[in-house]
Amino acid sequence: MNDTLALQSILQDWSLPIPLTSVTAAFALLYLLGWLRIRRTRPQQFPAWRLCSFELGLAVLWGAIGSPMDGLSDALLSAHMVEHLLLMAAVPPLVLLGAPVVPLLRGLPRWALRWIVAPLIRLRWLRRLGEFVVRPVPAWLLMNIALLGWHIPAAYDLALDNEIWHDIEHLCFLSTSLLFWWCILRPWPAAPRSRRWFVVPYLVSADLVNTALSASLAFSGRPVYRYYVTHPNPFGVSLVEDQMQGAVVMWVFGSLVFLIPAMVMTMQLLQRDRGQRSGIRDQARRNR
Repeated sequence: MNDTLALQSILQDWSLPIPLTSVTAAFALLYLLGWLRIRRTRPQQFPAWRLCSFELGLAVLWGAIGSPMDGLSDALLSAHMVEHLLLMAAVPPLVLLGAPVVPLLRGLPRWALRWIVAPLIRLRWLRRLGEFVVRPVPAWLLMNIALLGWHIPAAYDLALDNEIWHDIEHLCFLSTSLLFWWCILRPWPAAPRSRRWFVVPYLVSADLVNTALSASLAFSGRPVYRYYVTHPNPFGVSLVEDQMQGAVVMWVFGSLVFLIPAMVMTMQLLQRDRGQRSGIRDQARRNR
């Protein structure tokens, strides 16, 4: 089968995922309503770019797992790795840059706030759990355990063989990555951290995990996942070549996602510390 016919076959098999589309559209509408309401009192805190960032994040989410790309990921491991990369490295930062907590709450109808949200917020154990999972160590562990765990061959094949487990896999990737990026971006109304040097090893160590996983796939020399052996792709790409391409996608673009913010944060922290030291020296001179 040539590439055109293979792509046509994937498009023909695709159908609009009603639950995902409905949930995504609902969150997009709730954020828009809340953003319009909160913008009346906080226009500088909620400029248009926050709205665009959040809505783009939802669009990327739908494109990754709701569009025909999801069918393509069943045929090609490389496409599946792109899907995972979007879920873990593109959607969470875009969504969190929209500072979504308050706009989503403001977008809800009053009955939902009163009868659903308020009782949940009053649960002490739930608040403590929320405070715990957005700490750097738990968030880092959860995200990387999800990344490594779902790429174990047995778990990876299970997700591709069973649609329910595939959805659970996607949910694990998205939820743990939101926690991981929350610790870095700290969207309002979360209190900002005074010292941010922890972000550099936090990101670099996550890149080391991603590099180790990518290298193991790139240099294995054989197909790692049974699913792609028993379901040969219709594009005629060899299994090992497809696996190497997927590993390269994870390795290169995943590293960029981690290392570029780490470098930017390092420069910002160095400039801040340099400014603080300069201020201390100036103050010491004035006190002489």
